[in-house]
Amino acid sequence: MKALELIESWPVVRQLRDGDPHALGPAARSRRSRELHPRIEDAEHAVPSICPYCAVGCGQLVYVKDGDVTHIEGDPRSPISRGRLCPKGQASKSYVQSPLREYEVKYRRPYGTRWEELSLDEAMEMIAQRIIDTRAASWEEKTPDDAPTNRTMAIGNLGGATLDNEENYLIKKLCFGLGIVQVENQARI
Repeated sequence: MKALELIESWPVVRQLRDGDPHALGPAARSRRSRELHPRIEDAEHAVPSICPYCAVGCGQLVYVKDGDVTHIEGDPRSPISRGRLCPKGQASKSYVQSPLREYEVKYRRPYGTRWEELSLDEAMEMIAQRIIDTRAASWEEKTPDDAPTNRTMAIGNLGGATLDNEENYLIKKLCFGLGIVQVENQARI
């Protein structure tokens, strides 16, 4: 930058030159502040969502450009959060785009020392087979008094706080259909 440009960039010079002696207008703006723009200005659209972090269920606006999340902020239309997000909710963009996010199923075998990657199909088959085997090995058709039970006490389910009541209802129906009677959830949204 030349010396004259440097001198003209000083706020005092701009105040005198631009007729802004108290620096309440353009003289107070730096080059950087003139170039600032809202984070959401370049977004193609906003998608209303619910924060997945806890059970409060704060409303979010997820701004998207070219299929990527560019920014997340509170949704002012939400009756729960009225446009506010806690720091964790504000940072929930990292759930989608963190460089530390895992995109593969990780599995560590019993007594194993390393994680191995499994395909989603293989992991789902493994879980289903364990449920089938455990249910078959622990099935109770009757009580000692010969009353019908048709249940297994070896499997339980606890639904998470970020699942809504409808999701937990469907999980409960699945569990009861399998004879799993130890079912609980902490749904609050």
